[in-house]
Amino acid sequence: MDAERRQMTAQGLWRLRELFFCLFKRELGNSYSGHLAGFFSIMVNPLVQLAVYAFVFKIVFKVRFPELSGQDFVAFVATAMWPWMAFQIGVQKGLASIEANRNLVKKVWLPHEFLVYASVGSIYVIQITGFIFVILVLYLTDFSIHVFKLPFILPVLILQFIFTAGLALIFAALKVFVEDLGQAIAPLFTVWFYATPVLYPISLAPIQLRNIIELNPMTYCVSRIRDVILYNKFQIGLMDAFQSVAIVLFFIFARLFFNRLSPYFENVL
Repeated sequence: MDAERRQMTAQGLWRLRELFFCLFKRELGNSYSGHLAGFFSIMVNPLVQLAVYAFVFKIVFKVRFPELSGQDFVAFVATAMWPWMAFQIGVQKGLASIEANRNLVKKVWLPHEFLVYASVGSIYVIQITGFIFVILVLYLTDFSIHVFKLPFILPVLILQFIFTAGLALIFAALKVFVEDLGQAIAPLFTVWFYATPVLYPISLAPIQLRNIIELNPMTYCVSRIRDVILYNKFQIGLMDAFQSVAIVLFFIFARLFFNRLSPYFENVL
C-alpha cells in the first residue's frame, strides 16, 4: 500500500467523509447494539450512577463544601463526571481501535486515523447524550441548573473532544507496538481523575499544586462547563486562549506522531 496516501490533509480527509460516517455508525452500533442495551446505557445507567453518588456523598459522608457557593454537591459532581467519563472512556476506546480493526487495517485501504476518530466520536455521542439527560433530570427535580445555557458549553466540549482524540491517536499508535500499554496507562487515569477537580472545588487543592492542576486541560474543561451550567458565568480570559491554542497544537503533534507510525501498522499487526 502507498503509505503517503494515509497521511492526508484535512481536505483529503473531508473528501472521504462518507467512509468516516460508515465507520462511525458501525462503532456506535457495535458499542451499544440492541435497543434495550442502548436505552440502558444512555438513560438508566447515568441515573443509577447519580443516585449512587447522592447516597454516598450526601447521606453517608454528608459532604458540605462552603466553596460550592450554595450549589448542591450532587449537581456539582454531575456537571463534571460525565464530561470526564467521555474523556477517559473515549481515550481507552480510541487506544484499542487499531488493534480491534486489525483485519480491516491489513486488507482495506483507509486513513487509519478514521478508526480512532470513529471510536472516540461514538463514545462522546453516548456520554454527552447521557450528560444532557442527567442535567434535564436535575433541572426537573428542582436543582439549581441553568439548563437553557447548555448550548454555550458546546465550544468547550469540542475542545475536549479534540484533546481526547489527540491523546487517543498517540496511545493507539503506541498500542500497536506495545501490547500491554492499556494496562500500563490504567493507573495514569486514576491519578489524572483525582488531579482533576471532579469531586472537589479547585479552591480546596493545596496551594503548591493549584497552578499545576489549573494547567491540566481537563481541569479547564470541567471548570468551564460548571461555570456555565451551575453558576451562569461566561467570562473569557487568557486561560481560555492559552488552553485553546495548547489543545490544538497538541492535536497537530499527535496527528503527526500517529501518521509517522501508521505505515508500519500492517507489518506489526
